[in-house]
Amino acid sequence: CSFYRIIAEVFYHILSHIICDAGKEQCIFPLSEPQDLFQASQMKFDDFQKDLRKLKKDLRACETQAGKVYQVSLEEHIQPFKDSMEQFINQAKIDQENEEKSLTEAHKSFLETAAYFCVKPKMGEKEVSPHAFFSIWHEFSSDFKDLWKKENKLILQEKVKEAEEVCRQKKGKSLYNIKPRHDSGIVRTDCIIIIIILLLLTFSFSLFFLHFVCTLS
Repeated sequence: CSFYRIIAEVFYHILSHIICDAGKEQCIFPLSEPQDLFQASQMKFDDFQKDLRKLKKDLRACETQAGKVYQVSLEEHIQPFKDSMEQFINQAKIDQENEEKSLTEAHKSFLETAAYFCVKPKMGEKEVSPHAFFSIWHEFSSDFKDLWKKENKLILQEKVKEAEEVCRQKKGKSLYNIKPRHDSGIVRTDCIIIIIILLLLTFSFSLFFLHFVCTLS
């Protein structure tokens, strides 16, 4: 449990400091899905090779059967069947060769990858099988995804709390800076300005009135 907790803490650090979308809905699981790895572990290169050999055998049989049809068909009836079949068979041979080449390259890359991760064949096996290799990664990805969901949820909760705290602080500052208003909705400073203007007008009117009285005298 303590070891698992250490792994969880390391994972939390990586998730919160390295993965920029951590805690967000668009945060994408960075590994292959456990289900995909499980399906990969069920593959066998021998089965693929057998399937390709069977396809090659069926293609030869198809070519032989088409040749028999050419021989028994009248010249005026042989087209466009002959051209279509020859085109189909030639393209099928090309596709067959490409698939065999791709399988050989994939098999080679798989063995190189297994050697890179120091995975060795089991007792009695000539080489590492996809089941032996991908089963390890399937287990790792499953545990990783469980931690991913838990820690991502915790980070999301922390970000929500931080956002709420920021809003609370901003709200407190805005309430502190709001100036009291009268029932009429006018801010006190505006009232003071209006009073000063009225006093100035009153003073000006008083001066004008005194000047007018002096003039009459």
